[in-house]
Amino acid sequence: MPDTPAEPPSTGPIDTEVVDRIAAHLARSVRFSDVQSRPPYAASAVIADYDLGYFPSGVTRAYLRIRWFETDDFSIHYSEQYQTVNSWECRWDRHPNDHNTREHFHPPPDAPTPEEDEGDPDEWRDVLATVRTSLDDRLEAFWTE
Repeated sequence: MPDTPAEPPSTGPIDTEVVDRIAAHLARSVRFSDVQSRPPYAASAVIADYDLGYFPSGVTRAYLRIRWFETDDFSIHYSEQYQTVNSWECRWDRHPNDHNTREHFHPPPDAPTPEEDEGDPDEWRDVLATVRTSLDDRLEAFWTE
């Protein structure tokens, strides 16, 4: 029998229990005006829209899209949308890939393939705390520039 190549590693299925816990956690924050767990247009994610009161008037939408997998891989995408049709985006990821180590960060303003690897905590609450700290710095910069 001929050898068959091994399947590439996978993120596995969405961990719906963790996704729902993340949604409940974010819904308790005053930062967000709307938090939806697995809405029809993003059935594998939490979508958390920021309260626009935290942003200058040119920002028309700011949100997090979070996917968490049973393998503890994840993708956390942050996006700001502007009246000018531009956007500012970044992404924290842990998943198998061919461009970096499993854990990496796609930097702003357009979340390109990263040049450097990044380590993240294991537990979802700690990952969210890391992301929140980074994004709080972003929000603060709007008002101190």
